[in-house]
Amino acid sequence: MRNSWLAVGAFFLGVLLGGCAIFTIDQRASEGPTAEDVWKERFKLVNGRSPTFADTAGFHEELDARVREFLRQNPEVANSYRAGNLRLFRQVTAGMTKEEVRLLLGSPQDVTADRARMEALARQWWPQVKPNAKEAWTYPGGWTLYFDGNTVADMTRYHRAFLHPE
Repeated sequence: MRNSWLAVGAFFLGVLLGGCAIFTIDQRASEGPTAEDVWKERFKLVNGRSPTFADTAGFHEELDARVREFLRQNPEVANSYRAGNLRLFRQVTAGMTKEEVRLLLGSPQDVTADRARMEALARQWWPQVKPNAKEAWTYPGGWTLYFDGNTVADMTRYHRAFLHPE
């Protein structure tokens, strides 16, 4: 009897630990990745380590300079609601232009206008994403941005990761 209780306990412990070891994010969002999050993901891929404080400070200084220059050259954006996301939050939101996305996140990992590929990227969210998705850009962390012409129309994220990936 004792062995059967141990077996049941070991089984449930395995299920509990196995379920906690990996998590999946599958979401549709109106606010996407931040510039820092994407930069950190890319930094880790390139350098095999997390950025130091000095690395991060350098990134922020360079991004601040790029955003200031962009807003100086685009006063119509500087006076829009999107300026706050560019200056303060550094986060992609629905309605941003391709130029603003590149300013914050850099070049995408992949670009596609193929409907079947976009459907695969959107997964369960395709019925909601489909009407406005003319092109999709993918970024680290499982982010996909869908564009309707020149503006972000929708965003999804599908990401499987360990609880402590570092």
